Amino acid sequence: MDPEFGVGTAPRKREPWRTTLLLAYQSLGVVYGDLSISPLYVYKSTFAEDITHSEGNEEIYGALSFVFWTLTLIPLLKYVTIVLRADDNGEGGTFALYSLICRHANVSLLPNRQVADEELSTYRLERPPEAAGRSGIKAWLEKHKNLHTALLVMVMIGTCMVIGDGVLTPAISVFSAVSGLELSLSKDQHEYAVIPITCAILVFLFALQHYGTHRVGFLFAPIILAWLLCMSTIGLYNIIRWNPQVYTALNPSYMIRFLRKTKKSGWMSLGGILLCMTGSEAMFADLGHFSYSAIQLAFTSLVYPSLILGYMGQAAYLSQHHNLDASYQIGFYIAVPESVRWPVLVLAILASVVGSQAIISGTFSIISQSQSLSCFPRVKVVHTSDKVHGQIYIPEVNWILMVLCIAVTVGFRNTKHMGNASGLAVITVMLVTTCLMSLVIMLCWDRSPWLALVFFLFFGSIESLYFSASLIKFLEGAWLPILLALILLAVMFVWHHTTIKKYEYDMHNKVTLEWLLALCDKLGMVRVPGIGLVYTDLTSGVPANFSRFVTNLPAFHRVLVFVCVKFVTVPHVLPAERYLVGRVGPPGHRSYRCIVRYGYRDVHQNVDSFETELVESLATFIKLDALFRCSDAGGGEQRDSSYYERENALTVIGSNPLRRHMVLGYDDSHSHDGASSDSDRVDGIELAAAAAVVKKQVRFAVAPPRSPGVDESVLEELHELCEAREAGAAFILGHSHVKTKPGSSLLKRLAVGVGYNFLRRNCRGPDVALRVPPASLLEVGMVYVL
Repeated sequence: MDPEFGVGTAPRKREPWRTTLLLAYQSLGVVYGDLSISPLYVYKSTFAEDITHSEGNEEIYGALSFVFWTLTLIPLLKYVTIVLRADDNGEGGTFALYSLICRHANVSLLPNRQVADEELSTYRLERPPEAAGRSGIKAWLEKHKNLHTALLVMVMIGTCMVIGDGVLTPAISVFSAVSGLELSLSKDQHEYAVIPITCAILVFLFALQHYGTHRVGFLFAPIILAWLLCMSTIGLYNIIRWNPQVYTALNPSYMIRFLRKTKKSGWMSLGGILLCMTGSEAMFADLGHFSYSAIQLAFTSLVYPSLILGYMGQAAYLSQHHNLDASYQIGFYIAVPESVRWPVLVLAILASVVGSQAIISGTFSIISQSQSLSCFPRVKVVHTSDKVHGQIYIPEVNWILMVLCIAVTVGFRNTKHMGNASGLAVITVMLVTTCLMSLVIMLCWDRSPWLALVFFLFFGSIESLYFSASLIKFLEGAWLPILLALILLAVMFVWHHTTIKKYEYDMHNKVTLEWLLALCDKLGMVRVPGIGLVYTDLTSGVPANFSRFVTNLPAFHRVLVFVCVKFVTVPHVLPAERYLVGRVGPPGHRSYRCIVRYGYRDVHQNVDSFETELVESLATFIKLDALFRCSDAGGGEQRDSSYYERENALTVIGSNPLRRHMVLGYDDSHSHDGASSDSDRVDGIELAAAAAVVKKQVRFAVAPPRSPGVDESVLEELHELCEAREAGAAFILGHSHVKTKPGSSLLKRLAVGVGYNFLRRNCRGPDVALRVPPASLLEVGMVYVL
């Protein structure tokens, strides 16, 4: 972030101007598709019924003045100038702001947090937390647990409204574009043609989602560029021909005249005017795919001027044409010269498809991020591109969105109700961003609370005005995003609450290490060949599902690995820092713990690469651990087994140049590099450190005992790991069922006992989310009494 706005933040790297220009061009199709097509329906929604277009032009001039200043204050001043600087390691969006806040104040509700997570490179790029909270806001937030929940609920509301926007934006965009046929067809033909054509385009749009945008994305930027140039050219033509003095309407006094004349009706019409900034949030949400300078350049040099010219051109035409049917003819196409109306119609439909594509992809992305915070049921996430990071497709969500979009189109059948619904969703997301941004200014940028209050009051008052105008249209379409948000919020809160309670249950019922070590001494207990991967949410201790497993089947694998896949409040975790590996018990027990850390925007590995990397990490850890034990004990004396259960005994495995870990290679030529060992402790966390070594490919072949620097016990352990890898891996997961305690309230029984279990049965299981092969899956039934 820029030092001018964020104290102690990392300075921005200057990009070559050619790279910035290329990214700015590419951002047109991804970031600005939704924002650029808003002129199709803004005036039509504004003049739908609340106000009329009179001979004095006060209404159209007032609407233009509102549009101009709204675009200037919200997208340009708020987002481009301020909010875009609040990136989380280059990533933007609601979760980026929440992640920043959670890292600078202890307000996160995520379970299984560790001190080791704070040593991640992406975690420590921000300002040191000890410099925060000059006004005591930080201490006040951390003290009240209810505020933690309220903050998460606020993020959930913003997320729900983004998903609701994913339903409404494709419907209103495509419908408004196709509505251009109204000027070429009779009213009866128009009514029977627009809806079927809109539905057909929506079906086609959602059917293409599984191919991924990278396959057709090269067309997006040229389409939006052509649309912006076309719109601005038509706008300039209308200004010159019909009313060159229309620029005087940019005077803010016209807004006051507008409200004085129209009064309550004018205030209610603001719900249509706010649609001019729909899509502004995409500039921040898609920041990770481009850069701050590229998005800023594209908006200020092309998008913003084109939008202003487009709206001014429409206003210039309407100021000289007053005998128009407000509900039928006041719109974008009436101001398009008849000779180019058909080409413009085709281009508008293509632009609306691109804009809809952007919000659909954004919906997939935010649902995937919600899963990382345990705030959404598990769904199948398909990564559609190996080269472009973050392009995903969620089949279930895609088809649900398609059905809802078609239902909105068929049910509302007019721009007014769709605009009321879409406007409320858009302005709610912006209000959430304003609230979170105020906290970022105080907690993360360490600026004065008064500056945060000024930001909140200035932008919050503008957005609250629009929010109230949208909310008053509750019965005229605004009820839809509220209904969708309530349903989604209930689903997300039930899932998150129950997940946290299940984790607390696991923590309370985990098995002691002594019980695990005593298993091998029990009569009839067998260690079978292979690797047993026991999945658990716990970062310490033995999970109850493993004890249930060995109770019913008195055997477990020769190599046992307790795997915890967890998410950290950072966008990405470097591969070199992803694995935390340690022992569970003494070396002879052959039991390990592996904590796999992901950021909320990271891609899950496929099971083959994960299994390979896991075994490589275990092999590296075995050698490092032997060096540490020799160094600490002065010659091979084993440490107490309880050492291996401490969190600070976990070792980061990787080749991060910032922390030079040893990466060992055992190949068929039995060559390796000797290295001296050391132990660095940072904030109580033991990090493996060694001299520089040459990284070789791990082939799981063990060097002979005579190889220098390799202890025989280490070779034996590596040999057993190699044999277990060849014997195959079994994935042991818990198959949970949740019950409520006797005497629980009716609300809890409905939410947890009925709602959560319904979601669990009808959504994807953990095996799908973790990409576990069915042939290697072992499920252990677990009953949680919450």
